[in-house]
Amino acid sequence: MKCTRCWGAVLITALILSNCPESLSQTYEVYDQNLKLKSRLEFDQIAVLSESVRISTANNEVKLLSREYKPFINLQAEKVEFYDQPWLIVRGNNGLGAFHEYGENILPTDYDEIQTFFTRLLAKKGNQYWVYDHSTKETTFIGSFEKAILATNGQVIAKNSQGYLLPLSKNPDKVFEDLRQINENFIISKESSGFGMINREGEYVLQPVIDHIVHLEDDYFYAFDGNQYMLIRGREGKANISYSSYHKITLEDGVLLEYIHGRLRRVMKNDGILLDQVGMEKVNNIGDKYYNVLMRDRKIGLLGPNGWEVHPVDGVDKILPGNEGIYGAMKSGKYGFIDKSGKWLIPAQFDQVKKFNEGLAAYQLNGQWGILDKWGNIIVPAQFSQISEFRRGLAIVRTGEKQNIVDRTGKLLIEKSYDRISLGADNYFISENNTLFGLIAPDGKEIIEPKFQEIRREELNKILVRFGDKYGIMDENGDYLLPIYYKNIVFDQGSRQILAEDEYQFMQVIEEIPGKRKRTGK
Repeated sequence: MKCTRCWGAVLITALILSNCPESLSQTYEVYDQNLKLKSRLEFDQIAVLSESVRISTANNEVKLLSREYKPFINLQAEKVEFYDQPWLIVRGNNGLGAFHEYGENILPTDYDEIQTFFTRLLAKKGNQYWVYDHSTKETTFIGSFEKAILATNGQVIAKNSQGYLLPLSKNPDKVFEDLRQINENFIISKESSGFGMINREGEYVLQPVIDHIVHLEDDYFYAFDGNQYMLIRGREGKANISYSSYHKITLEDGVLLEYIHGRLRRVMKNDGILLDQVGMEKVNNIGDKYYNVLMRDRKIGLLGPNGWEVHPVDGVDKILPGNEGIYGAMKSGKYGFIDKSGKWLIPAQFDQVKKFNEGLAAYQLNGQWGILDKWGNIIVPAQFSQISEFRRGLAIVRTGEKQNIVDRTGKLLIEKSYDRISLGADNYFISENNTLFGLIAPDGKEIIEPKFQEIRREELNKILVRFGDKYGIMDENGDYLLPIYYKNIVFDQGSRQILAEDEYQFMQVIEEIPGKRKRTGK
């Protein structure tokens, strides 16, 4: 490539500037939290993987960097394949290898595949497998298998022509019909005698004598053996059968129900009885551990995760989960609101309703949404196609194809409406229009209208923005703290510094000295 810009100086003899090759390098400006320039660095590339791990690829070498971005470990690799704290999996000429994030070389780059767990690695070469255990700092060959996985509880589940094995258990040659990982604590096994539960150590906490077992959530299970039904909580040493019955327990549409002599008698929770009630006809799951209980006398109650929210009452067809002591309820196809006693606070007159929040709720009429208060006063007539719950006095509304923000009076707060407005975890709103993004403060004040390809609030009063292929930093007033100029900007939380990546071109020139030529870069 021909030079387009060259500088030179005569040192001893003439400087030759013909056809000098041009090179590409990356520079980084390092700023502190106050955006005061601390230093400038020159690398091919810096990547901040976590608060403790930084890497560079200067001179086609992958190196770990200190907090000051000084190389201290050469990973002897072509690239970092992936990072799963605390493991760095790297690729070299012969395959994959592993480093601990502190720089300890764990596995050479000889393997076809490496799986990670917090304290273990499973490495594969062909059909042979090795395990590295960080507690003993030893790598052990565990056998040849058709396949093997590092389960979420730290055990290895392997398969050969005979069945499944647990090579890290006390009985590594024991063959199972099936092994299924459940969570970070347990594996479900299947043997000819039945199903069982195995812990992190590879030992049974529930012997394989169960005819049927279903994982509910967390460490809770539903099971039956013969004519005995059980609710089980897994524990590290021994599973706890928290409830057992010779009456039928079934899992119907996500609801655990117990029938006594053929009649519905109990609604169950993960570890026991949620409701013991005579006269139940049916239980409907309405989501998030809330249930409508229909009684034989046609009364309906709302059952929550801790018991009755609304005891069975007449004159309702459905009760919704509520808030602030007020519950949406349906009667004859229309919705209103009732209190805990079942008394109607707002008559059933709406097509749909949402929960009360901050004293306000959304209602729908003829396909449009409005806002009312807890006394039934219409604050905003039904005029929006969508409306969110109120948070901090604001709600997101949609009219046609555009969204805006309203306050408690229904006043639109943004001058323009946008394709989409979403609420972030920090209570700032992200606006979007034609795939461009802007930012709105928690009080509904627009900081910047959609104009960026990327926007992200990183720290207090520091907002990362991208326009085209350039990055900058903006404050919460919309003023630029760093101009939109940089190839990339990285917030290094571990060192409490900010890396602004620049790209410049420099060329190599030749200083001609009698009897010797010397290359220099500028």
